Amino acid sequence: MTPLRRDQLIVTLAAVVWVVGTLIGTGVVGGGGGVEEQGEGSFSDQATLIAPDGPAFSIWSVIYLFLAIYTVWQWLPAAAGSEWARRTRLPAAASLALNGIWLLVVFAGWILGSVLVILAIAISLGVVLRRTAGLPDEGWVPRAAVSVTFGLYLGWVCVATCANVATWLVDLGVPAEGTAPAWTTVAVLVVVVALTALLLTRTDDLVLRLALVAAATWGVAWVAVGRFSGEPASDLVGWAAVVAAVLVVGLGVVSALPRTRAAVRV
Repeated sequence: MTPLRRDQLIVTLAAVVWVVGTLIGTGVVGGGGGVEEQGEGSFSDQATLIAPDGPAFSIWSVIYLFLAIYTVWQWLPAAAGSEWARRTRLPAAASLALNGIWLLVVFAGWILGSVLVILAIAISLGVVLRRTAGLPDEGWVPRAAVSVTFGLYLGWVCVATCANVATWLVDLGVPAEGTAPAWTTVAVLVVVVALTALLLTRTDDLVLRLALVAAATWGVAWVAVGRFSGEPASDLVGWAAVVAAVLVVGLGVVSALPRTRAAVRV
């Protein structure tokens, strides 16, 4: 078996794990309810101050669509000699399989385990980001299959990881509401902004950067919605999330400026 065929099969097997984990973890197969019902409601949009409001999670539909596109694309003849495909297959496979495993872990109610798995997802996506840095342009198809897919995935995971850690802390007995938790959540939002800024400096792929910013902004904005209109309510966290969303958008604009100026000079 050639290395190409081996890596293609690894991605496909990872996709099978992802699909099976999704079907079981979301209750489509075997019942048991969705993610928000697992861990006695620990993963619901009302569990912590940093949990995004319910509609935010619709972004998974978009991410899943692009993950499916990536899985198919990396088998196409045009991708056989693609550096974008070759360099991303293994970390992409890890992120796929770990997504399914995360859902299974959540389904089992293992909250600490879910934190460890989502951290592993973040690491695998960081590897994708680094491996695409500096690659030659191969056209819009690899950009859509790789840059958009894993930019959205990584941007959302930046927010989701913080929310997952907060879920674990609440499960340990840390209060979910109050002055101290509110200010702690503000600090976590600062971390999300700082992490986004750091990731934007790790790649020169404009499409990936913009996708990352779009997903992170989406997540943080829905944190604001949840705190203003849902439970637990917190004006402090709500306004901090608004500021964080604006800052993330600003980072995206700034990250696009050098490429834009270069294009103008040309």
